[in-house]
Amino acid sequence: MADFERADFSKIKNYPISERTNKVSVNEFALVDKYKSSKNILDLLPAQLKAIDLKEIALRFHEAREKGRGVIVAMGAHVIKTGCSPIIIDWMKQGRITGIAMNGAGPVHDLEIAMIGETSEDVEEEVKSGRFGMVEETASETMKALKKYPGYGFGQSIGQWILDSEMDWADESILANAARLGIPATVHAAIGCEITHIHPESDGALIGEKSFEDFKIFTAQLKTLNDGGIYFNIGSAVILPEVFIKALSAARNLGDCVENFYSVNMDMTSHYRPAVNVVHRPVQNGGKGYNITGHHEIMIPLLYHLMEHAG
Repeated sequence: MADFERADFSKIKNYPISERTNKVSVNEFALVDKYKSSKNILDLLPAQLKAIDLKEIALRFHEAREKGRGVIVAMGAHVIKTGCSPIIIDWMKQGRITGIAMNGAGPVHDLEIAMIGETSEDVEEEVKSGRFGMVEETASETMKALKKYPGYGFGQSIGQWILDSEMDWADESILANAARLGIPATVHAAIGCEITHIHPESDGALIGEKSFEDFKIFTAQLKTLNDGGIYFNIGSAVILPEVFIKALSAARNLGDCVENFYSVNMDMTSHYRPAVNVVHRPVQNGGKGYNITGHHEIMIPLLYHLMEHAG
């Protein structure tokens, strides 16, 4: 048997714990006893890691509007499908949100909510027989809306159509509320990604034209982020992060100053494009990026609560 050399631990040099720098202190722990009397969830958030970020985001959100800077919320359709539309709408009504951006799935579910108060079919079941995405009204109402308002972009067309049609659940529609409040709401479509693209009445040229108009509206909005604004990407892993980084470059190329702002990515899982195109690259000239992982139906209500106590 080989006789290998062994480290001599008796020669290790120790030092007292009083000289050590520590990352965790009881002063940063959750204040359970205080919460029992306050009933404020802020007291339950330890001063650690993402809890610090969440509180910072709420404060930046609050400060942005106090300073009159832009707050743009770019969102995937899961924000709607997880029941969080009323929170987005309330923020718009309060004047906390100055712009909305959606991928192509957003208006599909927002419109269906406005029409029937329900959305989100069973894809696994319906795709077996080729019925997935084949309901008539969603596509036909979309195309009617896009044709009705020649001077409007995609998002404003859908929102105004919902209002003008007096749909039963218009009050629950993000796009309808944006149209009513005069808030820019843009839609960034990718042909072939939505159920509305596989219908006889669908007009790809018109969808592209309206979406391109919205891209220009969106680009013009980015200058409102300068010096303290905040940009949220909630639940879009590919389309909106790509739209954002191109629009940001275009805005800067056109001479708009879009610096020293905050960017926030919130999603259920971590993805590459939001990490680089939302959290990292846009704030290299000043500002800060945040990445929060968690389910929308938990994190968005939590942020809403924190906003009520920010500042």
